Amino acid sequence: MRTTVRIDKLLSSHGFGTRKDVRKMLHSGVVKVDNATVTLPDILVDPQSQVIEVDGEKIEVRNHVYIMMNKCQDVVCSTKDGLHKTVFDLLDDKYQKRLPGGELHMIGRLDIDTEGLLLLTTDGKLTHKLISPKNHIPKTYYVELQYSVTDTEQEKYTVLFKEGLPVSKENNEEAFVAQSASLVWNDNKSCNLTIHEGKYHQVKRMFKAVGNEVTFLKRISIGSLKLDPELSEGAYRELSEQEIALLSD
Repeated sequence: MRTTVRIDKLLSSHGFGTRKDVRKMLHSGVVKVDNATVTLPDILVDPQSQVIEVDGEKIEVRNHVYIMMNKCQDVVCSTKDGLHKTVFDLLDDKYQKRLPGGELHMIGRLDIDTEGLLLLTTDGKLTHKLISPKNHIPKTYYVELQYSVTDTEQEKYTVLFKEGLPVSKENNEEAFVAQSASLVWNDNKSCNLTIHEGKYHQVKRMFKAVGNEVTFLKRISIGSLKLDPELSEGAYRELSEQEIALLSD
């Protein structure tokens, strides 16, 4: 089914300024649709079937925006915070307004002291898929621990996590039994943990339940999508079509 949209709304959502800015641009005669100059802001266009150009350059029409961020510590996953910088404060101005598909939101959250892969998008359907408990989307974290774990203890941790670990209540969050999780040990103080849910402080609470403490935590993958190792802390980029497909499959 074809969907039409006002030309001023389309151009504004694709980074050409406010509706007022776009109207001025239209009046100047630099916008063409199917090689015909368009000057009225309320003209309806079908971005899926029509060619839209600004100053002779064809614009790439998108339905949604998808961003991978390597979240750094001391930044909160919130739209506003009176004490700390938020992940949205790290974004360029062009991402601070309404975008194709709506406004950016986070797919899940990371604690203020947790680093790593954070996804932001305008795609609510994808968000629901990735955070819905019934879909069991795996999330893998690199974990560093306070106390060394012997080979025998590593085997014990691995079995307990796989069987489903009882986790105690914390603050106002109820106790729960964690779903089966996978541990891969790097050495006696670090491992990769894969879980399929996202309870409050879950990773930290799971290790606390077996008598250890998490000293460093970084999310390295969601589903089949891995954090780009070229992204420095606090940096971000839009996902490629191939990466979007990994999340959508």
